[in-house]
Amino acid sequence: MGTAIYMLAFAFLLIGFYALVAKKNVVRIIIGVAILSYAVNLLLVLVGYRAGGIAPILGRRVAEATVAASGVDPLPQAIVLTTIIVELAMTVLTVALAIRLYDKYGTFDLNDIRRLRG
Repeated sequence: MGTAIYMLAFAFLLIGFYALVAKKNVVRIIIGVAILSYAVNLLLVLVGYRAGGIAPILGRRVAEATVAASGVDPLPQAIVLTTIIVELAMTVLTVALAIRLYDKYGTFDLNDIRRLRG
């Protein structure tokens, strides 16, 4: 596997970090956090890939007989599956908070919210 996929994951990481740090709109910050977390998940899955490896859940004979042996470590996949659930709950919570902020202040801009202090 070439380095292009790693560069793509790193680009997603930078885009998410930029949206988290530089943007002042709550919705854009939520989207930036989602992009950042998906980039980390992609990097975890990429690190778990082993070229020519066999899945540890298969026996050696079954893996040798099977042409489509995955070569993927299942531990990073399980971690990513868990983080997807946690990220979904976190996204739902932050969207609910953003809706409450909009109901109270009438804007998603953090600078306006800081000025209103209501």
